[in-house]
Amino acid sequence: MAFEGLSEKLQNVFKGLKGKGSLTEADINAAMREVKLALLEADVNFKVVKEFVDSVKQKSLGEEVMASLTPGQQVIKIVNDELTELMGGTGSKLTYSPKGFTVYMMVGLQGTGKTTTCGKLANYLKKNGKKPMLCACDIYRPAAIDQLEVVGKAVDTPVFTMRESREPEKIALAAIKEAERKGCNVLIVDTAGRLQIDEELMEELVRLKGAIKPHEILLVVDALTGQDAVNAAEGFNDRLGIDGIIMTKMDGDSRGGAALSAKKVTGRPVKFVGTGEKFDALEPFHPERMASRILGMGDMLTLIEKAQEDYDEQKAQELEKRLRKNQFTLEDFLEQMGQIRKMGGIGKLLGMMPGMNSRAMQNVNVEQSERDFVQMEAIIQSMTREERENPSILNASRRKRIAAGSGQPVSKINQLVKRYDETRKMMKSFTGKGGAGRMNRMFRGM
Repeated sequence: MAFEGLSEKLQNVFKGLKGKGSLTEADINAAMREVKLALLEADVNFKVVKEFVDSVKQKSLGEEVMASLTPGQQVIKIVNDELTELMGGTGSKLTYSPKGFTVYMMVGLQGTGKTTTCGKLANYLKKNGKKPMLCACDIYRPAAIDQLEVVGKAVDTPVFTMRESREPEKIALAAIKEAERKGCNVLIVDTAGRLQIDEELMEELVRLKGAIKPHEILLVVDALTGQDAVNAAEGFNDRLGIDGIIMTKMDGDSRGGAALSAKKVTGRPVKFVGTGEKFDALEPFHPERMASRILGMGDMLTLIEKAQEDYDEQKAQELEKRLRKNQFTLEDFLEQMGQIRKMGGIGKLLGMMPGMNSRAMQNVNVEQSERDFVQMEAIIQSMTREERENPSILNASRRKRIAAGSGQPVSKINQLVKRYDETRKMMKSFTGKGGAGRMNRMFRGM
């Protein structure tokens, strides 16, 4: 999980401050030393760390304590505000061309996940009412065009290619015409990368920029490379002029230093973060929400947004009707479990809950919870339609057959039936007047 190490260390520092009725300068200095070490261990740029700690210290010593807060809480508020400002203050959204047709030019070094991110961005844009097309302008990397076509198929987005051409500018200009002809309103141009920034790469990208005049240039960097990612961002921005950063593999970086340093070093905002391998695992970057997560205060806004995105009110109303008739089946139960998985799984949901810091998460076996979902799905799919609709008929011989078919012991079938019964009784309470509304609130607040 991103920032896991930093989050735990900062929360431990502030736990010591919370219990004190008053804070001395020595208390602040000791806390700031720990904060400084935590940030450096998270691979945050040294100059950024120094400025950050100096600013927090100055404000902590000079700030009058608000009447409603203890001194420790005031320091935490200052750190939260400074972390938010460090990462950009407010979220920086994609902008669209006022002419109605937008071109995004995707740049980055090899191995950052640029081509896959093109697909994720296309998927994101489609969810937001846009009609994108992908354009293959990486003419050097073997199978780069084939990879983009596979990505395009996966996200149901057309891909423009000119395999015989060795001129990226010519390809991109032809793609713009084709996209407009097909009624697309966004073109995402996948460009060539290198193992490192060099003159040849930059000259090609500068020429391409001049030819197609992109509305935004988005740099894709790998969060796992830490300060190398920030250095790459600085290099691309100096030569090319970027408009925003997409940071991939944030789910695999427990330190998060690149995300904390990028805006301060380059002056350009992080616009998106990649949080997984699936094509829907691209999230807008919200500095204020990320700061809240780091300090263990959760991210309820993102949790609510994910629930609203995946929650189907019509299905809830249909489910309520079945509950009234006592027709809640195992298929319904599996669908409700699927809602949680669509929202990112139990691990991601817990990470957004206030107070769920890394220590609290240690008491929850997230991997086991995910395995349980897979096992339940296998068990239910091994049942006949009659058994799914009426689990009361599951006698010993039926359970034995289902166990053999799903590869699970009979005890797992017994556990599933017990959980189903408990869920059915709970959801039965949502029937009656206003039941759909109560069910709506339950899933949005899960």
